[in-house]
Amino acid sequence: MLGEDAELTAAVLAAQDGDEASFRLVYRAVHPRLLGYVRTLVGDIDAEDVASEAWLQIARDLERFSGDADRFRGWTARIARNRALDHIRMRGRRPAVGGDEEELTGKPGHADTAGEAMEALATGDTMALIAQLPQDQAEAVVLRVVMGLDAKSAAKALGKRPGAVRTAAHRGLKRLAELLGGHDEMLGVVPPQRGHRGRTASSAGVTESRMRTQKDM
Repeated sequence: MLGEDAELTAAVLAAQDGDEASFRLVYRAVHPRLLGYVRTLVGDIDAEDVASEAWLQIARDLERFSGDADRFRGWTARIARNRALDHIRMRGRRPAVGGDEEELTGKPGHADTAGEAMEALATGDTMALIAQLPQDQAEAVVLRVVMGLDAKSAAKALGKRPGAVRTAAHRGLKRLAELLGGHDEMLGVVPPQRGHRGRTASSAGVTESRMRTQKDM
């Protein structure tokens, strides 16, 4: 385990021992991506409140967590999803999130590589558009691409089979690729390989990702 993953794992362990500075490091490392995920579920207006509720539970249950950085990200995603679903049940429905197709179709036509598509996913406009995908596709795309979870971890967070998550992510990325003018190039986009060669995604989540083929999703 190297780099960002090792640092996050160490920070989680220290936070479990009561180190407040380490908990702040954990929060800064995970919160931006977690907030993006929550935003796709509940919309911009309520996202901060729901994410705060998730972090309260994360802090309360942290001592019971066991695992490395990847498992921690999946664990926090599952908590955030549960808090978001509770919020949606109380409100009655999933919100309509701002943004429309013109936000992507208006981008230059040369934005057709996987790397450019990934960078576009980091923008607020595109995150709003992701939220307008069917919920299963939106969640799969955000968990796999923005939060960087593998199919197994994403499936556990969603309570689904890995194959179902791969299919939903594929369909969601295909739709986004069509809107971006990127056609099939985006279908090979998957999360960064944490703890291996090269840098992982930035706090925006997606701008320095390493690519694998679609069959690895």
